[in-house]
Amino acid sequence: MAQTKRRPPDVLTPTAGLSRAEWLEFRRKGIGGSDAASVLGISPFRTGVDLYYDKLGLPVEDSEENWVAMEMGNLLEDLVARIFAKKTGLTVCPMKFMFQHPDHPWMLADIDRLATLPDGSTAILEIKTTNYNARGKWEYDGKPIVPPYYEAQGRHYMAVLDLNRTYYCCLYGNNEDEVIIRHIDRDKDYEAELIALEENFWMNHVQAKVLPPYVERDGGLILDSLRRCLGPSYLDMPPVTLTQAQSAKVLRYLELKEEKSGLAAVAKKLDAEMERLKALIVADMGGGCSAVYKGGDGSYTVTYNPSRREGISKDGLLRLKDGHPDIYAQYVTASESRTFRVKFTAAEAAA
Repeated sequence: MAQTKRRPPDVLTPTAGLSRAEWLEFRRKGIGGSDAASVLGISPFRTGVDLYYDKLGLPVEDSEENWVAMEMGNLLEDLVARIFAKKTGLTVCPMKFMFQHPDHPWMLADIDRLATLPDGSTAILEIKTTNYNARGKWEYDGKPIVPPYYEAQGRHYMAVLDLNRTYYCCLYGNNEDEVIIRHIDRDKDYEAELIALEENFWMNHVQAKVLPPYVERDGGLILDSLRRCLGPSYLDMPPVTLTQAQSAKVLRYLELKEEKSGLAAVAKKLDAEMERLKALIVADMGGGCSAVYKGGDGSYTVTYNPSRREGISKDGLLRLKDGHPDIYAQYVTASESRTFRVKFTAAEAAA
């Protein structure tokens, strides 16, 4: 029996000429490729809760921390596409449309480029930029990979557009040889699971207006999300009463804290011995900043170079505030941080 050919994707809207506000409003009509990793809980940039707030247009605290990186990616997109075309010999063209999956209209795709392969077929091209120190995320155990959060994006796009390959071109330097080019091919099993998880998120959370749980492994990312979504803290709020199920997290936290304390004692002892040996080595070096040793087992180079940095002491900051409050107010900014502690109180013995 011949397999039924799938209908092509629908066009939700042309994207050329859209303002950023208009583009964001269309994105809120479904889940896009860059949202996929957040749904899976593997995004290093934002949580599923952040995505939920975004899709419902709920207010959050403004965060401009990564605006430069995002703007650099936009500005360099055409250049990176040209580098990819030169490196691969493939024809590349922009695709100024936002697409919808014909069977799952909440699945959206706003891709960077399409590439024409030698056999006449079409592949997706995703443009990425990163810094030199982060290029290692495109390798694992010495082998080339696509970072999992970008892989989810590509597989989402292949599902929407019914295409079988996604290329990635990531620029990490300032010349055409400092790029990483990877590709992944379609995986229908991964795709089916991805669609099921995205559908659950869209239908049972966004559409139902039910806040999703935090499933991410990165506690710092969750805390950043909480700061954005909950806003400033309120000291006058009454204590929250935890349920027995919620208290399991507190008990586990205390167990880990005790375990860490035991390890910290060992680490402290090792640090002390390392500090002693460091001092003896520096003593052997006299006033020098470097030393070498060559032996049968190899060679060692020791450096003890001075480093200087400008700063202002706490006392100097107070004097500046008292003597020049106008300058202090102009250049000193205040930020809020919160200290997390758990105090255990034993239960009273029954009478």
